[in-house]
Amino acid sequence: MDATTIAVVEACAHGSHAGTMDFGTVVGKLIAAGIESYHADYRHGDTTYYLPSGATHAVKLAAPDLPVADVFDARAVEAAVRGAQRGDVKYQEFVRLTMNAGCVGYMVWIAGRHVQYLGRRGETHVENFPAATQSHNSPPR
Repeated sequence: MDATTIAVVEACAHGSHAGTMDFGTVVGKLIAAGIESYHADYRHGDTTYYLPSGATHAVKLAAPDLPVADVFDARAVEAAVRGAQRGDVKYQEFVRLTMNAGCVGYMVWIAGRHVQYLGRRGETHVENFPAATQSHNSPPR
């Protein structure tokens, strides 16, 4: 990954983490940088970004000091997502809420326009990108 793409990835990761950049903005910037997906791993405390070429860049960020709940609660994950979409829940609170719901992380499929939230036993909850994100930040053709 070149230095310009890494700078975009780092800015998106830190902006999201600080609550100063929302999901739609992050996705738009990552699309422009050529990123096709990223994986946030709560247990490892990092997010890895992927280019179609296979190049990756991982960003380590401080995670909440709490264990991931043992049981995956897809409804609680969905409630956290809806709160974030309304702007009521910033990223750090979102992470806490989803960890309390048994989520170990998530995979954002930019090209596929959805996010998979992952439980510790392979459970998944899929959220499609909101319509505004889909139409405003469509991947380049």
